[in-house]
Amino acid sequence: MASGNDVKAATATYEAFIKAATWGTGVIIVIVAIVVGLIAS
Repeated sequence: MASGNDVKAATATYEAFIKAATWGTGVIIVIVAIVVGLIAS
């Protein structure tokens, strides 16, 4: 079984990944919106 430190490290890594994925998704949405706006005009 994993020790408490391993669980804490895994939780921190997971939270960092979720934060990066959330920001990355937002950036991609903005980029797509700009590209669609440029194509439509």
